[in-house]
Amino acid sequence: MKYLFCLLTFLVLPLSIQAQVSDKKNLQEYNGFFDFYYDSDEDKIYLEVKDLNEPFLYTHFLTSGVGSNDVGLDRGQLGDGVVVEFRKAGNKLLLVQPNQKFRALTDNVPERKSVEEAFAFSVLYGFEIKEKKEDEVYVIDLTPFLLQDAHGVSKRISRGNHGSFSLDKDRSALSLERTKAFPENVEFEALLTFAGEAKSATLREVLPDRNSLSVLQHHSFVKLPDDDYEKRIFDPRSGAISISYYDYAAPVYEPILKRFAVRHRLKKKDPNAAVSEPVEPIIYYLDPGTPEPVRSALLEGASWWNEAFEAIGYKNAFQVKMLPKDADPLDVRYNVIQWVHRSTRGWSYGASVVDPRTGEIIKGHVSLGSLRIRQDFMIAQALMNRPFAKSDENYEQMLEMGLARIRQLSAHEVGHTLGFAHNFAASVNDRASVMDYPHPQFLLQDGKINFSEAYDSGIGIWDKVTVKYSYADVPENTSERDFLNEVISEATKKGLQFITDSDARASGGAHVNAHLWDNGKSAVEELEDILKIRKVAIGNFSEENIRENEPYSVLEDVFVPLYFLHRYQTEAAVKLIGGLDYNYAVKGGAEDTFE
Repeated sequence: MKYLFCLLTFLVLPLSIQAQVSDKKNLQEYNGFFDFYYDSDEDKIYLEVKDLNEPFLYTHFLTSGVGSNDVGLDRGQLGDGVVVEFRKAGNKLLLVQPNQKFRALTDNVPERKSVEEAFAFSVLYGFEIKEKKEDEVYVIDLTPFLLQDAHGVSKRISRGNHGSFSLDKDRSALSLERTKAFPENVEFEALLTFAGEAKSATLREVLPDRNSLSVLQHHSFVKLPDDDYEKRIFDPRSGAISISYYDYAAPVYEPILKRFAVRHRLKKKDPNAAVSEPVEPIIYYLDPGTPEPVRSALLEGASWWNEAFEAIGYKNAFQVKMLPKDADPLDVRYNVIQWVHRSTRGWSYGASVVDPRTGEIIKGHVSLGSLRIRQDFMIAQALMNRPFAKSDENYEQMLEMGLARIRQLSAHEVGHTLGFAHNFAASVNDRASVMDYPHPQFLLQDGKINFSEAYDSGIGIWDKVTVKYSYADVPENTSERDFLNEVISEATKKGLQFITDSDARASGGAHVNAHLWDNGKSAVEELEDILKIRKVAIGNFSEENIRENEPYSVLEDVFVPLYFLHRYQTEAAVKLIGGLDYNYAVKGGAEDTFE
């Protein structure tokens, strides 16, 4: 009898272990792309995995940031988007990231396998199987994965010499507010607390407690797009951002390195019509936390891009709207423009969640620093002649210049999320692109400084070229390569030039036309003009450039951007000494290779 009891115990025990999740009480069920359950008693999320070895997209964000540009951990900041899949190994499910850099695009299975086995893959996490249901459905505890520092917060702080922090699991927990399930994506969120010591003043000034730092981290599991997307050939002259990989199945007489433009999916409802609405428009949504009048300026600036899509035969293909009240800005179904606050002014940026297999943009995410407008407001304040002599309410001209910059900034960062790179040679072609870094352009008329043309309005002629290259439909009976070459050839004949970061931003960059924050076709003439404007503004500068009851020390803050007004134009002029003029030329192209 004793042995029979032991045998029954042995037989029953595995069954009870297999059912330990389903038998739990107080489980909150979520149904979507993945089904999962929240156990409120233990603060755990259990995930059901139905399809093994099926790829999907995983990405992570910071829902809340640290608030310092120098630390570089901002609200809404995107992490890497990677293709992953669940694979079974014994009593575990492994979350595996296949190697997308090296491929064999062929129907020959052994050939594909030979490439897969030649290069390493990455196991991102291992999960013990908690329960096995019918039809090969496995249940795992996803909680430890969600509560890890996937975004690299502690590493970022350490690399910047801001302090040493490590994840404190006792003060970390799941967050349900943005934990949701949808048919094509599931969203998870966790509160992460890091313990340590803030060593830099930069970090200390934004922390309530120098020994504790907490952020919200978001995770997304996303269904990969279908195969109906058409990749667009990349060309270094096009202004497009690219993805690349090595295709070992390519014929020997073809390049093994494949490069494709990053872009949104866009198709006409009526492919035969000269002008047609799209099957699905590209819609961007603005953060409702953006105040007026900035809100209207951002909506207007971003919407400029629709003009370029109209030029290639699309009606209402690009739209900008306010984010619906029930929508989450981190939901991958929404392209979002977020208004981000920091303690100091810093970069705005446009990032994207991209399918690394094809280059298709799944989500565009723009982060705009809220202090940018205040910088331009201050520049205008410094250049105006005694603006607050009679009234502290005389700020309309300053505000309008700031809003003009915000319109341009909105268009610029959205441009990145449409797949477009910087063009730092646009300023020499009458401000031909919003993808340049613009410096305010002032006019000196009868000894007075005119602000009316400080920033341009609308997209430029180069922006229409990039949209045409990346998004226009290739005409029938025309090869893609021939059509795209003609797009670039037309731009070259108009005198347009494209030079991006690698040849402009670097301190050793020697291109005579590629500068940041410069103006004019002639760098020397523009430098002479801005020095004259600077001289007039300095001569006018007085205590009337600050408001009543402000400390006189504020005069120094206002004066600094005026004093350095010529800084970037000086850099542009200096490049003429020993500088070079060249293009990203290709064999058979219309552009000159050098001068």
